[in-house]
Amino acid sequence: MNILVGTHAVLEDKVQFKNLGLAIIDEQHRFGVAQRSKLWHKGSPQGNQGGALPPHVLVMTATPIPRTLAMSLYGDLDISVIDELPPGRKPVKTVHRYDANRLKVFRFIQDEIKKGRQVYIVYPLIQESEALDYKDLMDGYESIAREFPSPDYQISIVHGQMKPQDKDYEMERYVKGETQIMVATTVIEVGVNVPNASVMIIESAERFGLSQLHQLRGRVGRGAEQSYCILMTSHKLSSEAKTRLETMCATNDGFEIAEVDLKLRGPGDLMGTQQSGLLNLKIADIVKDNPILKTARYYALQLLKNDPKLESPENLVIRKAYVQLVKHKAIWGYIS
Repeated sequence: MNILVGTHAVLEDKVQFKNLGLAIIDEQHRFGVAQRSKLWHKGSPQGNQGGALPPHVLVMTATPIPRTLAMSLYGDLDISVIDELPPGRKPVKTVHRYDANRLKVFRFIQDEIKKGRQVYIVYPLIQESEALDYKDLMDGYESIAREFPSPDYQISIVHGQMKPQDKDYEMERYVKGETQIMVATTVIEVGVNVPNASVMIIESAERFGLSQLHQLRGRVGRGAEQSYCILMTSHKLSSEAKTRLETMCATNDGFEIAEVDLKLRGPGDLMGTQQSGLLNLKIADIVKDNPILKTARYYALQLLKNDPKLESPENLVIRKAYVQLVKHKAIWGYIS
C-alpha cells in the first residue's frame, strides 16, 4: 500500500510506516501541535531515531491559525495561497443581524427555500457546557419547527450526541434534498459538501472564534448560486466580538481573517505548543514589522547557507545565543 487516508487514528502508536515520505494534514486547525509532531516523527517504525529522514509535511487549511501565521512570517514555513474560487462560484455574502431581526431572517429563509435552496442553522456547542448548549440546540430546533411546519418543510437535526448511524441518516436526507433545513452544531464544520445549500445561519455567532466562523461559512457557496452567511447575535457584544463579526462581514480571505485573529489572540509560543496568546518579543511586532521580519529571514537563510553549523568566528555569538535559547525548551517550530 502506497497511500493511507485516515483520521486522527493515524496518530496512534500502533500505526507504523515503513518509509513515510509525505504527510498531508488537511483541516490543520483540527490538530494540535503535539499531534502534528507525532505524525512528523512517523518516518520509520523507530521514529527518527531509526535513521529515517523525516517526511515532507504539507498542511492545508482555509484559516491559518495565528501561531502558524507567525511562524510563516519568521520563515519556518513556505506558503502557497489559493486566492481564487473554483470556476462558476460566487463569494459568499456575509451579514450581521440581531435577534430582533429574526422574523425578517425567517422570511429570507422561506424565500430561499421557495427557490429550491437549502439552509443550515448552526448552534454553538462548547465542551465545557454541553448540557446547556444541547438545550439551546433543542430549543432552537423546536422554534424552527414551529416557523417551518411539516409537511411544507422538512428539517434535519445533527449533533454530537447522536449515534453515528443516526447522524449519517440525517446527513444523507439533507444531501439528497429530502430536507430543506439542517439544524446542527459545529459537527458540520468540515467535510460537508452540499452545493444546493445557499444559506448559513450561525446562532450566537459571538461565541465562535474567527476560524470556526470562517469554516462554517465555507459550507455554503459550493454551487453556482449566490450564497449567504447570516451571523445572529444579541445586542450585548464585547468589543472583541464586534471586531470578529465586522471582519467576517468585510472579507472572505482566510489570511486577512488570520491576521485579525493574530492581533486578537496573539501568535502563541513559536517554540512550544501554545497556539495563541501573547508573544513577548523584545523589539519586533509580529504584525506591524512583517517587512523587517521578511528581510531578517532572507539574511538568516543566507547566513545558514554559507555557514550551516555557525562555526565561523563571526557567527559564534549567534550560535551561543541559539544554544541558550533552546537549552530548556523543545523546538516545535518545524511542525507547523
